[in-house]
Amino acid sequence: MRRIQIICALILLITTGCSAENKNNEVTAQEPESSITSTDNAGNETSDPGVSIVRTDNYENLEISDWLDSDTVIVSKENESLGKMTLEELADSYPRSLYLYDLKTKEYKLLKEQEELNLGGAKLSPDKKNLLYHGYSLGDQSYHVLNMESLEGFDISGEPIGSAGSAKWADKDTIIGAGYVNGAYYATADGHIASFEELDPKAVFIIEKIKDTVYYNTADDMTLMALNQSDKETVNLGLTNISGVYPSPAGDQMLVLQYNGSKQILLLCDMDGKNVKTIAEGIELGGISWSPDQRMIAYSVMGEESSTGAGILYIYDMLTDESVQAAADAGAVVTCWSPSGEELVYSQWDGKQYHSSIVYLEYSLKK
Repeated sequence: MRRIQIICALILLITTGCSAENKNNEVTAQEPESSITSTDNAGNETSDPGVSIVRTDNYENLEISDWLDSDTVIVSKENESLGKMTLEELADSYPRSLYLYDLKTKEYKLLKEQEELNLGGAKLSPDKKNLLYHGYSLGDQSYHVLNMESLEGFDISGEPIGSAGSAKWADKDTIIGAGYVNGAYYATADGHIASFEELDPKAVFIIEKIKDTVYYNTADDMTLMALNQSDKETVNLGLTNISGVYPSPAGDQMLVLQYNGSKQILLLCDMDGKNVKTIAEGIELGGISWSPDQRMIAYSVMGEESSTGAGILYIYDMLTDESVQAAADAGAVVTCWSPSGEELVYSQWDGKQYHSSIVYLEYSLKK
């Protein structure tokens, strides 16, 4: 029932296609022009960017999803030691497993493998002690946690939630997500799973926990709400048709993705929903992430002017209030930043394989 509600809600909001994981083109990174365009004054350019692109390294048949340190990334790739998948629809591919990959030595270290299951989307906890990832073959994704030291873990499923519809790190010890049917849940890094009683039995669509406040909306009402866990008070933030929430690293600002007719708008605002500012808009937005120091925002745009359907990856500089093009033909991508904020990964699916690129940055202006 929850899946039906969510699909109906999105159909009402979207008059053009949403980003999908499995409909992207192969990445071809291009060096951006030296000028950058202000998000507040479209068409006005400056020749003095705060950030520039040094180079882009491409990695074929590889999904890079997070950074362990400046030289080591978390990746997902086909594991030929397991043999090919037996499902007819996947019979020409090997299961994808999780590895550590050393960018300098080009060496892989196996973290987790499982027959007949593709593993991916892995994200480290803030203290880097645990790894949250999903598994999929056909149908819905499953969610799992892996201890980085013991390489043992648990599935986010079973009583009292059944199965998870989403999962993300709320802090170093806690995962939060929407239930597959109704409500929400939290799971601790040691395997304890419990229902989020304040939101039961709402059909939760988005859920984010930032300090003592839980931000959420439902499939029935896409308005963003804020639940204070201390006094249990719920506040309507006045932000409607919201399909994504991206809190800043410091937890004092957030990005929200909003549908407005046939377009999407990326908004920046305070945690109470005030001081709203438009960062970008287009037919389709994605690849949204903050740099660790909260200076940079990555996002991709697909607009009406793109006859090929390809998108452009941008980096917005909070210091200069400007955006610089990081890659062309980027499509709908997933991004993540290195610990230093001097490298940005973007990954996408071409219909058969993942491909990733690392964009190396140089800053001419310092905070």
